[in-house]
Amino acid sequence: MRSEHEARLIEALQRGLPLVPRPYAALAARVGLTETGVIELIQSLQNEAVIKRFGVIVRHHELGYCANAMVVWNVPDRQVTELGTRIARLDYVTLCYRRARSLPQWPYNLYCMIHGRDRMRVRERISELIDTCGLQGVPHEVLFSCRRFKQRGARYSSVVPAFKRVVGA
Repeated sequence: MRSEHEARLIEALQRGLPLVPRPYAALAARVGLTETGVIELIQSLQNEAVIKRFGVIVRHHELGYCANAMVVWNVPDRQVTELGTRIARLDYVTLCYRRARSLPQWPYNLYCMIHGRDRMRVRERISELIDTCGLQGVPHEVLFSCRRFKQRGARYSSVVPAFKRVVGA
């Protein structure tokens, strides 16, 4: 059984953290807890797997980054971990992960995301990445985003009403 504080905190977290110097303090004021209490309760909810992931959603367009490219690589399987680690260390790479190939149509097994203010800058970064990581001759494709979909965090709508029913009972 969840407490009223937990229900209010989960509901508030679904709206995202405020962009202020002390977001947990602002969140605490909203839900009636202390800043330390919010941090401890979030940790507890993560430990119990009520909150499975706690991360940032960056809205790139609002920050002026309108050229977003997923670069897909056909890397020999024995080199994926090493090359993926090198690529991920580059500060202009925002995401890097491995996926299974889908042969014969899709031979790519390593993916990375690069954001830029324009396509030319992104292409420069890709060239830099190729030189830095020794990827000359490795087959790849550059897939620029054409459309944006709604970006938002997790929703716990089925959990929060259950909390409210228990708390209000």
